Amino acid sequence: MKQPIIETSSVTKTYRSAGNSVTAVDSVSFAIYPGEFVALVGPSGSGKTTMLAMLAALLEPSEGEICIDGHLISKLSESERVKFRRQNIGFTFQSNNLLPYLTVLENVELMLRLNGYYGINARQRAINSLVRLGLEDRLHNLPNQLSGGQRQRVAIARSMIHNPSVILADEPTANLDTERAYQVTQLFADLVHENNRAGIMVTHDLRMCKYVDRIIQIEDGKIVADLKTRQEIDALISCA
Repeated sequence: MKQPIIETSSVTKTYRSAGNSVTAVDSVSFAIYPGEFVALVGPSGSGKTTMLAMLAALLEPSEGEICIDGHLISKLSESERVKFRRQNIGFTFQSNNLLPYLTVLENVELMLRLNGYYGINARQRAINSLVRLGLEDRLHNLPNQLSGGQRQRVAIARSMIHNPSVILADEPTANLDTERAYQVTQLFADLVHENNRAGIMVTHDLRMCKYVDRIIQIEDGKIVADLKTRQEIDALISCA
């Protein structure tokens, strides 16, 4: 039986300030398996981004446990967590976060360098990744010379280049037109499936869920639905 790549157990995140407390994520438990591409959906303020930040080891839960690829995140020191995040997690932001003074190739190659890979093999690996995403004629362009869709594809290449166990995407299609948004989401799905990784995409656009294997709905920090069949997913999309 397959073991989950991501497993959360009663994960809670509470913010406290001036005697008040707000629970952004409330006792959330789920497991995501190799080759599974999951959409995390819900209204603004439902806890989606907070949950993603905890899965990325950028934010610590107030309670509960997160296990990624057999590692309990709570047991890692801060330096171990930084290294673990760099080696095992690929993250794509809504704003891309490409370095403006580096070329497309250099932006992708940088992730390999941060993980200790240098030389011609690392460069060829980065080139192959960008060619796979249809960017072979943009290798030496700067980010400001690319379209929104092209920048997002560079960000995808960067998030996947170091072969992470987990791929996380925070509203990756929010700044794209519909056609480009579909293309980017399908690319994510294809790469997750082909590489047998665990992928999670936070999205407000249910139309993009046509490419996912599962939808987890969150409201007020709690899971209110976990849709695992194509029939359930398509029924929800039809309501969009």
